[in-house]
Amino acid sequence: MSFYNRRNAAVGYLTLKAMQRAIENKRRKRRSGMKVAAYVGLGLVSAGILAAALAIALRRRQGEGDGEVEEAAGFESDAEIVGEYVTAPEPVPAT
Repeated sequence: MSFYNRRNAAVGYLTLKAMQRAIENKRRKRRSGMKVAAYVGLGLVSAGILAAALAIALRRRQGEGDGEVEEAAGFESDAEIVGEYVTAPEPVPAT
C-alpha cells in the first residue's frame, strides 16, 4: 500500500486550500480607515459630552450663589435692572 493515493492527495489539497482561505479572510477583516475615523470621532464626541456633564455637576456643587460666574457668562443678576443697580427696595408709604 502506497502513501500517495488519490484520497490522501485530495485531503491534502483541501487542507491547504482551507488554510489559504483562513489566512486571506484574516487579512480582509482589518478595519478600514473610515471605520477607525468613525470610532475616533465617536470617542471624541462622547468625551466632550462627559466633560460638559462634569462641568455642570461641578457648577451645581459649588452653589448657585456665585454671581460672578453668571455675570461673566452674560446673565443679569437680580440686583441689575436695565443697567441700574438697585440697592434696596423702596419702603411702602404708610397711609
